[in-house]
Amino acid sequence: MDLLALADFNLVARHGGFGRAARAAGRPKATLSRRVSEPEGSLGLRLFERGSRTLKLTEEGRALYERTGTLLAELDETAAAIASGGAKPRGSLRISAPLLCSQTAMGKLAAAFALKYPEVRLEVTTEDRAVDMIEEGYDLVIRVNPDPDETLVGRILMRDRLVVVASPDLSRPAYDLAVPTVASDLTSAWEVKSSIGNSRISTDPVLRLSSIVMVRDAVRAGVGAARLPVSLVSHDLAAGKLVHWGDVDGPEIVLWALYPSRRLLSARVSAFLDFLKEAFPSGTPGELAAFID
Repeated sequence: MDLLALADFNLVARHGGFGRAARAAGRPKATLSRRVSEPEGSLGLRLFERGSRTLKLTEEGRALYERTGTLLAELDETAAAIASGGAKPRGSLRISAPLLCSQTAMGKLAAAFALKYPEVRLEVTTEDRAVDMIEEGYDLVIRVNPDPDETLVGRILMRDRLVVVASPDLSRPAYDLAVPTVASDLTSAWEVKSSIGNSRISTDPVLRLSSIVMVRDAVRAGVGAARLPVSLVSHDLAAGKLVHWGDVDGPEIVLWALYPSRRLLSARVSAFLDFLKEAFPSGTPGELAAFID
């Protein structure tokens, strides 16, 4: 497929019509129409539904646009970087991060990155769902314990673990009594490991909150015990505001940075990955705790 014809197809798709694309590019409308017909001919597919006053991507056209638009932009960026004598990060960088990471650390990280790379326009959205990076136009996603995905590759940023904590004013009850708890789920009991051995804590949820930060704040106020990432409560444990009842018996929390395996790794994505590595060189909970007020 002719790369220039593909670029013209993306130009028309991006502007939603031949006329608008022609005005934006300063080129004849008839030339763009002819050029767009070339990839249609080579693929044997209609990429646009052409009406008397409307132009709409077909299903095949939308798939081609979504999968080639970013690649073409990265090729342009690479060519510009080579022409300017170096791969200097620039352009738009869209990142999706989970709620807790965004609430505790991403604001400071994003600000420091923006100061270091002023030519990158960074956009961070907060969501815990598994986004479709290609369909939704993300360059990088940060996820906790993601499911295996053959279309994505990534790096581990850090490892964390869950601990059971409570206010010093709350006494740990006898084994057969339920402890008042603050929770974000409906777990009826916690398996806990401590220096005195393994134990089981029955829970009596007196407060349910959807945000882990809210759970932490409620535990600080003495409402009950809770399971929380150790990075989130390290400062409170060190200051004696909370006490440690034990580690939760279960898989560790692993934070990943993921990106599409089929995509060229742009200078801006590489820069952000290197930036995260500098922020979390060992990937320990203490390094994340350093960002948390």
